Amino acid sequence: MLAYLFVVLAIATRFLLLLRPEMWLNFTPVGAALLFFGARGPRKQAWVPVLLLAGSDVVLTKFVYGYPYTLDHLATIAWYAAVLGLGTLLGRNAGPARIAGAAVSTAVSFFAISNFAVWMTWNMYPHNFSGLVACYAAALPFFRNEVVSDLLFSAVVFSVPAIIELAKPATARV
Repeated sequence: MLAYLFVVLAIATRFLLLLRPEMWLNFTPVGAALLFFGARGPRKQAWVPVLLLAGSDVVLTKFVYGYPYTLDHLATIAWYAAVLGLGTLLGRNAGPARIAGAAVSTAVSFFAISNFAVWMTWNMYPHNFSGLVACYAAALPFFRNEVVSDLLFSAVVFSVPAIIELAKPATARV
C-alpha cells in the first residue's frame, strides 16, 4: 500500500509545485517513489506507476504548459520503467549505501536520457555534438535539485516502513 501512496504523492507534488516552479524545479519524489515501488510494490502491477506518471505527463504537458506531447516523452516513460527495474534490484533488504547509489543513478540517468531526448526531438539546439553539449550545459542548473531530491526522498520513503514498525506497540512487533 505504501508503494501506491508514494506514487500518488509524487504525482500530487508535481502539480503542487506549479505554485512555485522557480523554487522547486526538478525537486520531486518521482524517482524515489519509482525506486520504492520497484523494491516493495507488487511486481504484477509495476505498470500502474508508469501509467499514472505518463498520464500526469500528458496533463502537465498539454493542458498546463500548452506544449505538444512529443517523442521525447517516450524516453521519459521508458525511464520510469527502468527506474522501477532498478528498484527491483534493491529488493526488501536494501541498505543505505545501495539506496543512495540507486538514487544517484536515478538522477544521473534522468539527466542524461531526458536531455538527450530533448536535443533529438526539438530544434532548440543544433543537431551536432556542440548542440548536444549546449543542451546538457543548459540543463546543469536543474541537475542539482534532481540529485538532492532523489537522495532526500529516497532516504525518506525507504525509512517510512522502519518508522512504522518502530511505532507499533512492542507486542505487535513480536
